[in-house]
Amino acid sequence: MKLGILGTGYVARLLAAAWQKAGHDITLGSRDPGSKQVGFPVKTLVEAASGADIIINAILGSAALETISSIDADAFSSKTVIDVANALTPTSDLVYPNASLAEKLQDALPTAHIVKSMNTASMTLITNPTRIGPSSVFVSGNNAQAKAQTARLLRDLGWTDDDIVDLGGIESARGAEAHIMLLVALSEALKTNVLNIRVVQSEG
Repeated sequence: MKLGILGTGYVARLLAAAWQKAGHDITLGSRDPGSKQVGFPVKTLVEAASGADIIINAILGSAALETISSIDADAFSSKTVIDVANALTPTSDLVYPNASLAEKLQDALPTAHIVKSMNTASMTLITNPTRIGPSSVFVSGNNAQAKAQTARLLRDLGWTDDDIVDLGGIESARGAEAHIMLLVALSEALKTNVLNIRVVQSEG
C-alpha cells in the first residue's frame, strides 16, 4: 500500500521505518523536500498526499491545521487521513481544549475521512507494542472503512484486534487528545515513557 506521511520529523521517520518493514511503499511530505535527507523518498506535501492510498498526518500538532489547510483539498478527497498528532501550546496546554485537532481537520477536509489514532503513547511504543505487555490503542472517526484501514496498519505495527479500541465518531478524538496530559504525568511520575494503559471490562 502507498502511504504518504506528512512530516519528516522523529514521529514520521519511526512510522515510515515500521511500515516499510511491513512492506508498504512510503513517501514523506515536506514544505521543503530538497533539504531533507531522511532515508525515505521526500516530496512536497501535496505530492505525498496525492500519490498515497492512505495519508498520515505527522506534522507538529500546533502547526498541522494551518499547514494542511494550505494544501489543495483535492489531494485528500475520499482518502483516509490518519491523524497521529497531539496539538499542544509551548506551555503544554491543549491547542483545542473544547474540540480536537482531528475534528478541526475533518472540518477543513470535509471530503476526506479523518481517523484519530496512535497519539496516546510514545511513538517508540506505538511502533513496537510488544515492548510491554498487552495495552490499548484507540481509533476515532466517522467512516467505518477508514477505521478498518487504520486497524490494518495498526496490526502491521504489532497491535492485535483485542488491543484496538474503537471509541466512536470523530468527536471522541477529544478524549484521546486530552490523554496526552495523563501520559505526560505518568511518564514524569514513573521516569519512563515506555508505558501505556490497558482497557479492561467485565465479562458479565
